[in-house]
Amino acid sequence: MNKKIITNPDAQVPMSRSEQKRRQVLQSAIELFCNNGFPNTSMDEVAKHAGVSKQTVYSHFGSKDDLFISAIESKCVVHQLTGYLLDDPANPEKALATFAEHFGEMIVTEEALTVFKACVAQYDTHPETSQLYYDAGPEHVFQLLESFFCEINKLGKYHFDKPRDCAVRLCLMLFGEQRMRLELGLDAQLLTASRTSYLADTASMFLRAYEVRS
Repeated sequence: MNKKIITNPDAQVPMSRSEQKRRQVLQSAIELFCNNGFPNTSMDEVAKHAGVSKQTVYSHFGSKDDLFISAIESKCVVHQLTGYLLDDPANPEKALATFAEHFGEMIVTEEALTVFKACVAQYDTHPETSQLYYDAGPEHVFQLLESFFCEINKLGKYHFDKPRDCAVRLCLMLFGEQRMRLELGLDAQLLTASRTSYLADTASMFLRAYEVRS
């Protein structure tokens, strides 16, 4: 999957009518994909739900696959999981703490869990959905972290010998018990209060493991 350069999501830029419609379509697509599943959602339904024409949907997203990918990527942007978040290799302590906070919040949202469960449930009949999800979600995040770790390596304070493996390792550590329980449909309310400290402690411990010691 090609990497995309995404600017600061907090920047205040006037939104054109076309962009407004695009966001309407994305929001409707996310809702329908979560409620109905990818195979059972049509472009016609998305257009109707968004209050736009089918032509408008196709003008922004060439196919349902493209729409699904964009819907997943849009959730990464909402949670600031973009290149902008990891743009300061000179201060990896702050960057990874912030990443852990945003990533940790996203992966326990109802939308994230619903899409994940739907992909798993429908894999036997629609394996392509899982691949689309993986490329737009996990792979996107792994690439961001891998690139960031490579930049950190150049400064000499930390060394990530296998940046890709390190990226995967960090993400799975951040899932924690809360995500595991939620995937299984178990009550995870008691873990909510400690989630913030768990994420911060995990990011700090992870970074210390790669510190270069003389």
